[in-house]
Amino acid sequence: MTQESSSTEFLLVAIDVAKRAHEVLVQWPSGRSRSFRVPTTYEEFQRLTAFLHDQGLPVRAALEPTADFHRPIAHWLSRHQVEVHLASSLACARVREALFNSWDKNDPKDARVIMYLLSQGLTEPFHDPLVHGHMHLQELANTYHQISLAKSRLYHSLLNHYLPLFFPEFERYIHTSRADWICLFLRRFPTPNSITALKEDEFIMEAWPLVGRKIAKQPFLEGLYETAQKSIALPIPVDDPAVETFRLQLGRYQDLINHREQLQSMAEEALGDDPDFHRLRTIPGIGPIISLIILAESGDLRRFAHHRQYLKFCGFNLSAAQSGQTKGRYQLSKRGNARLRYAYWLAATVAIRQRENSFRWKYERYVAKDPLNADLKRKAYSTIAVKMARVAHALIKRGVDYRAYHEAGIPGGGT
Repeated sequence: MTQESSSTEFLLVAIDVAKRAHEVLVQWPSGRSRSFRVPTTYEEFQRLTAFLHDQGLPVRAALEPTADFHRPIAHWLSRHQVEVHLASSLACARVREALFNSWDKNDPKDARVIMYLLSQGLTEPFHDPLVHGHMHLQELANTYHQISLAKSRLYHSLLNHYLPLFFPEFERYIHTSRADWICLFLRRFPTPNSITALKEDEFIMEAWPLVGRKIAKQPFLEGLYETAQKSIALPIPVDDPAVETFRLQLGRYQDLINHREQLQSMAEEALGDDPDFHRLRTIPGIGPIISLIILAESGDLRRFAHHRQYLKFCGFNLSAAQSGQTKGRYQLSKRGNARLRYAYWLAATVAIRQRENSFRWKYERYVAKDPLNADLKRKAYSTIAVKMARVAHALIKRGVDYRAYHEAGIPGGGT
């Protein structure tokens, strides 16, 4: 956060963001203040910036991030030579309780809370993704995340609702959530009755192109036909509307798989010439999508002068509660970007499962004293995720690729 004592040289502006109208509080260096509402229209934004520039002082504004409603006005103010800062939502909540001794809130009160944080230098500069050229990466990563959530929800619905009704025995053939052949096959043969309605050789001939590339396709289809003959599925006719709903969901699931692959191709195309993208992919466990998330959520990692600043941005910094003789254990603060922590956690789990790399080496040393301890394994995963964030920051800042076991030759580097 900024810690500047010269805030009296600025015209301070605190904005409580809303969907249709923002509450604005302006404070002059003399201490005089004025509040008014600014509707979210082009004309009102123009009137606001004209009023601020007419005061003849440099302007510093702060606002609390609210969904994405703060992005248009923050970008507008930045374009009109206003220094824009962000106030932490958690800090606003704590300061509101401290200043007003109450948990209730309203727009004018929130604007005064933001003004207090701004005047005390407890805000962070706004890093506009559009200005810094990585908004398209953010939208690719956000869309991929939403599609992944929808796909996971639908996948569990297929496994836990539709298959138990229409074809319970088919679950044994599902080994991955990305197999296209499952959707193709079940849309053609959604129930055991749709299989047994054909002779075995007719079924094999029709299902042959649907099940994809399998080593022993003939025995597989013969076993599937035998399974259909002994199925405990509900005896629902193939032309029943309930079966059509099953096919509809399978079609949706196949579309989500295609959308994920399309977004992955778009990400690789958009970042094909980005050296940071290729540099991150040299780290074990980091693939194209995790690289996309890291670059989208972090922006330019070079803006963090030290790796501790980046770890704090991710929420990987350590914190503990202490009062008098009581001192709590140090643990991750988790007061940063949750999606970045999730990306590094996923990368850590992949790297640990690979055959040989320094991350797996560190994990094995961490859990060596009790390999079956679940709590120790969880802490080890967190430690590897933190190390991966440090390595990613170092590689991009120094402009070098990852070298396996490089830290083993540095005194204390293998810890």
